[in-house]
Amino acid sequence: MTTKKKTAKPNYQFDAIVIGTGPGGEGAAMQLAKAGKRVAVIEKYHAVGGGCTHWGTIPSKALRHSVSRLIEYNNTPLFADNHVSRSLTFSDIMKHASGVIHSQTRLRSTFYDRNRVTLIHGEASFIDAHTIEITRNDGSKEIITGEKTAIATGSRPYCPKDIDFNHPRIYNSDTILNLDHEPQSIIIYGAGVIGTEYASIFRGLGVKVDLVNMRDRLLSFLDAEISDALSYHLWNNGVVIRHTETYSSVEGREDSVILNLESGKRMRADCLLFANGRTGNTDMLKLENIGLKADSRGQLKVNHNYQTEVDNIYAIGDVIGYPSLASAAYNQGRFAAEAMLHGNANAQLVEDIPTGIYTIPEISSVGKNEQELTQLKIPYEVGRAQFKHLARAQIASTQVGSLKILFHRETKEVLGIHCFGERASEIVHIGQAIMQQQGASNTIEYFINTTFNYPTMAEAYRVAALNGLNRVFTD
Repeated sequence: MTTKKKTAKPNYQFDAIVIGTGPGGEGAAMQLAKAGKRVAVIEKYHAVGGGCTHWGTIPSKALRHSVSRLIEYNNTPLFADNHVSRSLTFSDIMKHASGVIHSQTRLRSTFYDRNRVTLIHGEASFIDAHTIEITRNDGSKEIITGEKTAIATGSRPYCPKDIDFNHPRIYNSDTILNLDHEPQSIIIYGAGVIGTEYASIFRGLGVKVDLVNMRDRLLSFLDAEISDALSYHLWNNGVVIRHTETYSSVEGREDSVILNLESGKRMRADCLLFANGRTGNTDMLKLENIGLKADSRGQLKVNHNYQTEVDNIYAIGDVIGYPSLASAAYNQGRFAAEAMLHGNANAQLVEDIPTGIYTIPEISSVGKNEQELTQLKIPYEVGRAQFKHLARAQIASTQVGSLKILFHRETKEVLGIHCFGERASEIVHIGQAIMQQQGASNTIEYFINTTFNYPTMAEAYRVAALNGLNRVFTD
C-alpha cells in the first residue's frame, strides 16, 4: 500500500506584501498586521502616505482651507473696517500645507512601526506571482517573496504627450504644488473635481482664472441645482468658464502659455494647469510577468473581494477606478485584507458613498439627485434650508449656500442629501447616518422630532425637513 505524499506548503518570507502606502495600502497593511500576519509594505518614495498625503487630498485641502480663511477675513466687517485687504501668495499658503503634510507623514509612519510592518523603500516589480523585485534609489536591488500581494500604487495626473510638461509654466495637478512665482492669470484645462477646486483656490488669491470644460455643464454627476449654484458662484467671483471646448495645441512661451482650442479660440495666461483625468500607476510593475494587463488608463479589474484575475493578487484604490476617493480606498484596503485572510470580504462599500468637493464653498452630497429620481419615476418631494437664514451662518459670515433634502412623499424615506456651502462635507454626514437606517427608521421626520444644538449649521436639517413636509398634501 502506498501512502499519498503531502505537498509541502511553500515557505514565503511574508504572508502578504502591500505595494503602496496611500490610504488603500495602509488600510490593508494595518488589517493584516493586526491579524498577526507577517506583512511587508513597499513604498517608492522616501516617505509614506502616497499621493493622498503628498500631492493630492491633503495639500490641496490645506491650500483651500488657507484661502477660504483669507476670504472670510477680508469679507468680515470686524476686520474690514480699515479698508485694506490682506493678501497671500501661493508660496505663502504652501508653507502651511507643507507643515500639515509633514505632520501626517510622521503620524502615518508610526502606524507601521507600532504594528511591526516591514517597510521597504524602492520601486516594486513582479518577477512572478509570489516574487517581487525592489529597486532602490541608489540602484541596488532586493527580492522578496509573499503568499499574497495587494497592489495599492495609486494614480498620477494624465499627461498627454503632445503637451510639454517640462515647460516652467505648464503644470499638472501634482507639479502645481511647486509653483514658485506669482501668476496674475491662469488657464485651468479640465473642469472636474480637481479643476474646479483649483479654480476656487486661485480666484480666492486674486488670480484671473479661465476654466475650460469639455462638457456642457460643471460636474454633471451632481444634482443640477448644485451644479448651477457652483457655476453661478464661480462666475459671480470672476471665473470665466468655457464649456464644450477641447484643446488642439498648447504653446509654452518664455513669458506666457497659449492654449489653442478646436473651436478656433485662443487663450493666453501666465501659466496653465492641465487637470484632465488620472492614470493608474501600474506601468512599472511588470504585470506581464504575472499574466495581468491594465486598461488604457492603467487600471485593473477586480471582483467583489478586490481580487484580480490572478488568485493571490489583489488591487485597491485608484488603480481599480471608481470611486477613486481616499475615504473609500482605506475601506477597500480593509475589505481586501479580510478577503486575503478568510477567502471572502466581510463587508462592502456602502451603496451611497458621499461626494466631497472642496471648492469654495464646499459641495457634498449622498444618495439620489432630482434628475435620477425623476427618471426612475419615484414620487419625491424637496425640503430646502438657505444658510443665510441660519443664526450660526450669520455669526460666522458664511451665508452662501443651502441644504436640500429629497424624500419619498409617501413613506417619508430620505433619498438624497445635497449641500452647497461652507462645512458641507461635514454637514452631509448627519443625513447619511439617517439614510443608512433600515425600514421605518429612515424618515425625514427624524430631523423634526430631534432637538439640535442652537445655533449650529446642523439646524439646517430641521429647517429643510419642515420646509419639505409643508409641501406634502393629501387629497
